[in-house]
Amino acid sequence: MTLVLDLAEVHAGLLATVGGKAANLGELTKAELPVPPGWALTTEAYRRAAQGFDPAGDDLAERARRHLLETPVPPDVRDAIVAACTALGDDVPVAVRSSATAEDLPFASFAGQQDTFLNVVGAQAVVEAVRRCWASLWTDRAVAYRESNGVDHACVSLAVVVQTMVDAEVAGVMFTANPVTGRRHEIVIDASPGLGEAVVSGAVNPDRFVVLDGRILERRAGDKRIAVRPLPGGGTEHVETAVSGLSLTDDRVRELAALGERVERHYGSPQDTEWALDRDGKLWLTQARPVTTLYPLPEPKGPGLRVYFSLNVVQGVMGPLTPMGVSAFRLISAGGAGLFGRAPADPRDGAPFMTASGDRVWFDITPAVRSRQGRVLLPRAMTLGEARTATVMERLFDDPRLAVTPAPAHRFLRGLAHFARRVRLPARALTALTSPRKALGSIERIGQENERRLRVPDSATPEQRLDHAERVLAGTFPRIITIMPTVVTGYALFALASRLSGVPVNEMGDVLRGVPHNPTTEMDLALWHLATRIEPEPFRELSVAELARRYREKLLPPTAQREIAAFLDTYGHRGVAEIDLGVPRWSEEPEHILGALANYLRMDDDDLAPDVLFAKGDREARQAVARVAARAGRRARWRAPVVRFALGRTRTYAGLRELPKFHLVKSLAAVRRSLLVVGEHLAERGALDAPADVFFLDIREARAALSGGDRRPLVAARREQYDRERRRRHVPRVLLSDGTEPEALAEPAADGAITGTAASPGTVTGRARVVLDPVGAHLEPGEILVCPSTDPGWTPLFLTAGGLVMEMGGAMSHGAVVAREYGIPAVVGVPGATQRITPGQEITVNGAAGTVTVPS
Repeated sequence: MTLVLDLAEVHAGLLATVGGKAANLGELTKAELPVPPGWALTTEAYRRAAQGFDPAGDDLAERARRHLLETPVPPDVRDAIVAACTALGDDVPVAVRSSATAEDLPFASFAGQQDTFLNVVGAQAVVEAVRRCWASLWTDRAVAYRESNGVDHACVSLAVVVQTMVDAEVAGVMFTANPVTGRRHEIVIDASPGLGEAVVSGAVNPDRFVVLDGRILERRAGDKRIAVRPLPGGGTEHVETAVSGLSLTDDRVRELAALGERVERHYGSPQDTEWALDRDGKLWLTQARPVTTLYPLPEPKGPGLRVYFSLNVVQGVMGPLTPMGVSAFRLISAGGAGLFGRAPADPRDGAPFMTASGDRVWFDITPAVRSRQGRVLLPRAMTLGEARTATVMERLFDDPRLAVTPAPAHRFLRGLAHFARRVRLPARALTALTSPRKALGSIERIGQENERRLRVPDSATPEQRLDHAERVLAGTFPRIITIMPTVVTGYALFALASRLSGVPVNEMGDVLRGVPHNPTTEMDLALWHLATRIEPEPFRELSVAELARRYREKLLPPTAQREIAAFLDTYGHRGVAEIDLGVPRWSEEPEHILGALANYLRMDDDDLAPDVLFAKGDREARQAVARVAARAGRRARWRAPVVRFALGRTRTYAGLRELPKFHLVKSLAAVRRSLLVVGEHLAERGALDAPADVFFLDIREARAALSGGDRRPLVAARREQYDRERRRRHVPRVLLSDGTEPEALAEPAADGAITGTAASPGTVTGRARVVLDPVGAHLEPGEILVCPSTDPGWTPLFLTAGGLVMEMGGAMSHGAVVAREYGIPAVVGVPGATQRITPGQEITVNGAAGTVTVPS
């Protein structure tokens, strides 16, 4: 049968019998949830009605709707509907609701994309409503929503649920977790007189209630000017109301909240529900679906409320990491914890402060938030790298649940002393002060030693390669972090120069333009010089895909083929989202680099050439040093030479801040190459389908796979999870263990102003180019790059950008540093920039004031 008629078992408001959504029907009965009885047409009925539809053509939605509306309902389905309506009684009004297989996905709810028909009276009217529900799978809005979320139209179908109408005195919606802040178990209720359609459709400003643990935290009355009421004989009408006060009593609010808690316990996850209170005072649950927008909670790392900080966000990698990428960071974090004398017993477990959720890496920073020393250091450190997070942190300090806990200072000092000894902090700082030549020579030797440790013999067995990978990943961070004492010395001298001269740090940005020894700007300039030496014709005429094919087959003109290969020999270990060793490098997929070259070859203004701008930045930086020193000299003559000395050292060492990550990424790339050999071995044995599948195992699982067994089902499940997470549109920068996203509690900027953190001085007006993924992105010279965040894989785009606007980052984040060096006005840490700025819109970026002006 295609019609389910068992009214004792089917509660259609809670489930639709479509793929993967049907719960245990018997459990629903045992739960005794107050849901109106009903029945459901399964998806098979829809498929039969849709037979014969040809999906070819551009007017897909309109033709699909017409086909379904013109196709007769199959006779057995029609007869079953009529029989079911007759069994309900004479002219019993029902609600006819749609439920599609694409609904309630982890990355998109699809709520409201298909149609619902209320107060349908009579069997023939129900038959017609069912047909119209089927057709609503192909409304323009549903098709557009599937397109935007990457859902294949050919893979979706629709079931129809029918339930007895509730004659609602008051109705609305209820979330069992706060959908704005993410706080779990904080129940949010919207209520208004009449049918719930007024609230769901947004036709009314409802009353709002917020409940936590039975306590009503908020009561806010809406105007409730419209109510949706059923009409005799079928259909609904909108009527004006004049309801004052609240539509629910406190007792009713608590009763609703208790029902929400029961529904959440039943399904095991937060729920988005619809409810109705009938004229007899009985409460009904008319629909429940999972809340799909909540970020999954990390595994608790200790008791009480915890604070988690996203490594992905600070590194500009908003997408997920592969399982092997997460496993790599566990080993890397273990090496970092060892620097403070707190290494885990097994490095593969990761540092005690590291956890993972949503295929992303999180650090538990609760101990720092709850310590006096941490409250001093955290905001200062965040201000440099992630300014928006610094603001969030300062608000967290006011949360009584995160009050400072007494802790002996000697524990903190002991860890700091251990770190200072391991990285030889005093000696390296002294060398940086007294001898730049020795300091730079020592840093070069660190890089050489790191590269030496990356080598693995071609004859190494898979087991030996995994051993080597674990040693490299656990050992690289302690080695390369020894570069940072020199860098920190440079920035400490920068702060000293500011104090001696009286010039605020945020007004000395020009001093940091055109600094040497930055591997990222050296890479970008090398790519630019490459563009000046190669034959331009194929890059101006061919697509990036065709250029990549010719490069791989060695069919590019000789100079281009040779020069690109040489560039990739040096920088081919880099890539977009390069902190994930599961992601291909430029040497494997050179399309991004070839696209950047094509962009460069479109530039026809020599004054905008990156090397010219870099040289200009160097000159302006030296002039800025002279100005700051002169101001210091006006205070006291001895201060001028001290400031010149300090800023000279700052310029010598500032670019080195990118070097530890450069070496870390080189280590990840070397481990990746070795693991691909392990993957080839496992694929040959049938444990994997392809060598790259090894990155969907962790390091322990890869080792276990060498002993036998089929890992393909596990890889398939992991890939599916990874693909779902790639579609997640929002990742919190800070997350509490109760699900709260603290940044969501912030007050919006006044008058909708778009403000952020000043990152690189200068003002520019130009067309906005919103880029979410740099691979294949086209940026015309002078356009303003608007993006979520950046890592070094993005920086080839900087060379043609007129300005930069970033949603993430602080004054010392990667994008800000590179923008300053190129003299590109930049504002970072701009909330929602990629949504608030329209592609092609003319905007003005003031990199000194930290503002983005958008025409009204």
